[in-house]
Amino acid sequence: MSTDDRGDRAASFDRAAAVYQATRPGYPDEAVRWAVPAEARDVLDLAAGTGKLTQRLVALGWHVVAVEPSDAMRAELTAALPGVEARPGTAEHLDLPDASVDAVTIAQAWHWVDPPVASAEIARVLRPGGSVAPIWNVRDQEHDWVARWTEIVHRGDTLETSYRNPELGDAFTEPEHATFPWTQRLRAADLRTLAASRSHLILLPADQRDALLDEVDRLVATHPDLRGREWIEVPYRTECYRASLR
Repeated sequence: MSTDDRGDRAASFDRAAAVYQATRPGYPDEAVRWAVPAEARDVLDLAAGTGKLTQRLVALGWHVVAVEPSDAMRAELTAALPGVEARPGTAEHLDLPDASVDAVTIAQAWHWVDPPVASAEIARVLRPGGSVAPIWNVRDQEHDWVARWTEIVHRGDTLETSYRNPELGDAFTEPEHATFPWTQRLRAADLRTLAASRSHLILLPADQRDALLDEVDRLVATHPDLRGREWIEVPYRTECYRASLR
């Protein structure tokens, strides 16, 4: 996928911020505690989106600055967390002073960045000994209905957006990795809305998008693990990496 196409995909969430906020999962506290050092004071939540991770960071006691390029996503964050300082910016261009935070988190977004440039900019704003934590929520496709939902939602998708060992460069130690299984309680009918929050579907022509969303509805209506149920548990693994500034 070209840089321009990747940029279009990353920017697409501006069109679906409310949908994203309504259905995307948060993050389990045990994963957040593993990713961010307990002794950290000031945390930068980078590419914060609508504040899914920001909310947990604040609840667990850290002082958080959120940076998010999308005006619509940032507006959702501010509405949900009015006490959090939320700024525009990207991983490659942070309007923050040198050595101003103890830790940086970047959830569900490292696949959108330019790794060498982003790593250098993150290193710049970290205090000595500071840390960075790329994090992903990944659906557990060992469950048949999850695998079928994923196939529908990513049909024709050419961009790999799942987790991988992040390239952080020589400024950081070799990343450590940990996995945290958990489930999100969701209305079965909202599997359609969850699908509509994916960048691949956001950018499809309306007729193609509606056709895939209708297939999601058929899956919900017919799959034995979903049929007739109001609420379901969506299985996730939170894949966390952490590394320290050398």
